[in-house]
Amino acid sequence: MEPRSIPPLFNGLVVHRPVRRRHCADCRRGPLPLLVRENGAPRCLDCADLGHLVLLPRGDTALTRRAREESTLSAVVVRFDRRRGRYERQGVLVEEEALARAERRCLADAEARRRRRARDARRRAAEDARFTEAFAAEIRRLFPGCPAERARSAAAHTSVRGSGRVGRSAAGRALSEGAVVSAVAASVRHLDTPYDRLLMSGVPRNEARRRIAPAVERVLAQWSRARPDSAG
Repeated sequence: MEPRSIPPLFNGLVVHRPVRRRHCADCRRGPLPLLVRENGAPRCLDCADLGHLVLLPRGDTALTRRAREESTLSAVVVRFDRRRGRYERQGVLVEEEALARAERRCLADAEARRRRRARDARRRAAEDARFTEAFAAEIRRLFPGCPAERARSAAAHTSVRGSGRVGRSAAGRALSEGAVVSAVAASVRHLDTPYDRLLMSGVPRNEARRRIAPAVERVLAQWSRARPDSAG
């Protein structure tokens, strides 16, 4: 049987979503989708002077908080969960105009958040572009023979935000020589050697790296001392 007491968790007016079929003790209407208990007797919302309120289901915390702030009269809607043996919040009853005002406030906030996200995205894109340019310049400094377009491509690949690549490591962000060399070596490994084909054929990664290591070293050595005919 559904208990009659309400835990102190729910302060203020409380409206029930009944588990069993109930009829209003005053007007006899029913079964009631929502009811108020007064002196142990169920009453419909109209007889309890709450019939003008509208239900705002649970789920949107900000909208619920603001609707209750805007509403002169409000009530918490609860339902008894037999399996869990406790009352659970279903939503709130608030004045319709109060809900409309709360929705407008939330929409204004959502638009503000959208604009802030757009500004943040533009700022991050500008920061990423500057970082990629700086990384490419450092590649060209350490490897003057590396074609400019190849340096830009390697820098862009290794510095993708959230990628976890060496360009996004602490050393990479600091443009340390080790991080830059690692980024260039990775580019050479994948683009200038059969490394990827070896992996696809089932060769273990460490063995594949051992096989192509001389080719990588030759390219890095060439780029370290020579300048390309065209800077790109």
